Amino acid sequence: MQHVLIIDPETDFLEWAQRHLATDRVGVATAATADEGLKVFSSLKPDLVISEFHLKPVNGIEVLKRLRQQDPQVMVVLATAFPPTNAVIEAMKLGAFDFLRKEALPYDLRPVVESALKTRETARIEEKPSSDAPVDLGDVMIGQSPAMQAVFKMIGRVSRSDAAVMITGESGCGKEVVARAIQRFSPRSSRAFVAINCAAIPESLLESELFGHEKGAFTGATAQRVGRFEQCDGGTLFLDEIGEMPMHVQTKILRVLQEGEFSRVGGNETLRSDVRIVAATNRNLEKEVDEGKFREDLFYRLNVVRIHLPPLRERPDDIRPLTQFFIQRIGKKKHNPRLRLSEEALELMESYNWPGNVRELENTLQRASVLASTDVLTARDIPLGIGAPAKAPASTDAPGDPIAPEAAARALLDAAIASGEPAWAFLERLLAREALALHSDNAPAAARALGLKPAQFLKLLPAQASA
Repeated sequence: MQHVLIIDPETDFLEWAQRHLATDRVGVATAATADEGLKVFSSLKPDLVISEFHLKPVNGIEVLKRLRQQDPQVMVVLATAFPPTNAVIEAMKLGAFDFLRKEALPYDLRPVVESALKTRETARIEEKPSSDAPVDLGDVMIGQSPAMQAVFKMIGRVSRSDAAVMITGESGCGKEVVARAIQRFSPRSSRAFVAINCAAIPESLLESELFGHEKGAFTGATAQRVGRFEQCDGGTLFLDEIGEMPMHVQTKILRVLQEGEFSRVGGNETLRSDVRIVAATNRNLEKEVDEGKFREDLFYRLNVVRIHLPPLRERPDDIRPLTQFFIQRIGKKKHNPRLRLSEEALELMESYNWPGNVRELENTLQRASVLASTDVLTARDIPLGIGAPAKAPASTDAPGDPIAPEAAARALLDAAIASGEPAWAFLERLLAREALALHSDNAPAAARALGLKPAQFLKLLPAQASA
């Protein structure tokens, strides 16, 4: 018979979980505090522990550490209403079996318990617990959606190893942020993290950038140069846009992955470097391999572990916390702690599709903070653009149907009336802001696009934007 211990301060939850999980083959014990749970664990030695994260006098991470100190093979599942990002990653790094949101427990608890007990029975985890304190990652990654919780769990798991990682996803999703998180939680955290954008470096210089060159190796090589692999020895090298890497450089990368060896451009000396590679791409590399544009052997070397970042439109639950986080950071940077968004503005942010993903969201808020005339950003301060792609309401036309110009005009007129100012003035300022954003804050170009003289155009902008 296998045994499950549930630690949670809520009596109703304990009673529900006990009824839900207890069978002829599974016994269930309960505890209301961390101390009580640890005592029950010492005497019962259960196969699985399900613990609330927010416990007293210590939290679930500390409980996890103490449990695994007593039994490194015990299965531990943590749960709470809104799992903090750093807690999810730290828990998975320490060997937790899973970290669940409480709202999903009626659907997820039994399958997870069955899987954990089966794992306990058939394969023992021989992972030593870490004594590292949890790291606050709140200023790096934000996400409450199930999709991002899965990403955090994967980061926690993969950070324990030196396996190559492939991060996929659309531009602007935060692939470098994930790469930095893997480094931060890995044993290499005290060593260098170097990021290279393969698409931003000319093909003729990329090999030298990565591997270095000897003096006289090519025109302009007036001195020996140490490459990124040497600089990053013992650390993590992030290769962004790996799909843009030319074939001859791919061959040298493959050699480093296989042998840990390389040579500088124009050199004969064989150098060694212990580097963990994390690669990222927004391309379909499987298709690139089929078309002969990317080496198949290198693809499999890089694709040991894959982490996919979903686009922001597929995780709308993350838009509000991301928006609030960026506004706080912008306010701190501008020494304006009063900067905030109105509820109307937050709802507008949540209704937008964000084709540029998290990067577009942050840039939009940056622009809004510059152009707004007050500390409270309203919906009219958010420069999403006329006819910008927004989520179609469930009761209207099928997704993807274009918005009729008449409907867009009515919506703009309604917004102007709701603003309490003359409709024409509202629309003029809206067009001016959007023209400025479209032309990368180039006021003369924006003025020409609207058929206005620069002086006329600047009068339509807030004072701080036209200064």
